[in-house]
Amino acid sequence: MQAVKLLIHGKVQGVGYRRWFEKEAIALNLKGYVKNLENGDVEAVIIGTEQSVATIIRHAYVGPLRASVSSIQQEQLAEDAPFTDFKMLR
Repeated sequence: MQAVKLLIHGKVQGVGYRRWFEKEAIALNLKGYVKNLENGDVEAVIIGTEQSVATIIRHAYVGPLRASVSSIQQEQLAEDAPFTDFKMLR
């Protein structure tokens, strides 16, 4: 298992990015959350198999149709994060 925190930069708010990310994460059986930040970025914590985490990171660079991702910062986390499912936070 792998745990990663992502900071997603670009045009990622007001374009359905969180809802899209949540659907992708659930389809990949990931745990964690995705939320908007006040500075216009999106933050996500994802926990799952190395393959699932790598897949969602690849997809996150594309995002939904109206999104435009300029960069994604990644930070490794401890794998014992207390998540039982994946949620979109408001």
